Amino acid sequence: MTYLDNGATSMNKPQAVLDAVRCALENCANPGRGGHTAAMTAARTVLRCRERAAQLFGCKPEQVVFTANCTQGLNMAIRTLVKPGDKVAVSGFEHNAVVRPLYALGAKTVVAGRKLFDPVDTLERFEDALRRGAKAAVFTHVSNVFGYILPVEELAALCRQYRVPFVLDAAQSAGMLPVDMEKLGADFIAMPGHKGLLGPQGTGLLLCADRLEPLLFGGTGSDSKNPGMPDYLPERGEAGTLNVPGIAGLSAGITYVQRVGIHKIFEKQQRQARRCASALERLGFRVFSGREQGGTVSFVPDRDCEEAAELLAQRGVAVRAGLHCAPLAHESAGTLETGTVRVSFGHDAAPWQTGNLLLALETLPKR
Repeated sequence: MTYLDNGATSMNKPQAVLDAVRCALENCANPGRGGHTAAMTAARTVLRCRERAAQLFGCKPEQVVFTANCTQGLNMAIRTLVKPGDKVAVSGFEHNAVVRPLYALGAKTVVAGRKLFDPVDTLERFEDALRRGAKAAVFTHVSNVFGYILPVEELAALCRQYRVPFVLDAAQSAGMLPVDMEKLGADFIAMPGHKGLLGPQGTGLLLCADRLEPLLFGGTGSDSKNPGMPDYLPERGEAGTLNVPGIAGLSAGITYVQRVGIHKIFEKQQRQARRCASALERLGFRVFSGREQGGTVSFVPDRDCEEAAELLAQRGVAVRAGLHCAPLAHESAGTLETGTVRVSFGHDAAPWQTGNLLLALETLPKR
């Protein structure tokens, strides 16, 4: 299979990730719930992952809260910063993991910046929203639909200038682009473990500057006499048993990313995305590409998107079609009615993958 759906989850995990999961299943008990060997092995496994994540993302280990996915982290962050009725600035390319929690809270969402691959428009519209009294801001680092890399350093600087707390959604950038919590001055950064960090599904990280309102309540293995959740990190955000096998795999994935180098991984992805976009344009498709783009390309085929993706799957090429859980992004790009076919490269991006996609497209029956 030619796997080009890394925007949904990474495949072809490094062998070290698989080995780490198995080792944890065989040797780890419940961290913080005992002083015996298996519990202590689990505790060391969890701490090692926190330390590696902190090193990669410019924060302290205790600021790293483990989550089940990026969506859970975003919910926790948004519920900490946003109250019902608050005005919240978001970009025009947000995932439903941002839009739906804000809607559920009754926040007044201000969509700031609708133009694809146009950082000037994004910054101007965001500053206008902040100037007009936004209480918080949430923005993605990279659009999961179009690969647009937003100017997050400048957006962060604007938030600091207007003293507006903000959340960065690093779902499509963690492990592929530099993300530094201290430099950005973010209140929260949410990310999945199973995409660019190459860990198992069911893992995620929420980086917290200081305060955090829990989403779940329960045992933490500490401060057990307290009827409320501990008031310190990371325990305040980690009720119940942690996914230790998943965390072990995530730790191995982070190590792999650090060893190979984020810049090298990104360069491989971007190189193939640009090659792919150019070739798709030559085939006559409507392609969304621009200078500020990562390893994801969307295009509109000459038929229904879902049908095109199904035909590609029959030819051994895995892509994603539709609205990609991000109708706001499609609304901004004018593809809400049609959707797109999304091609998203991973850490193993290579010319043969692009070649197989193009070959498969050329063999599709004519319309």
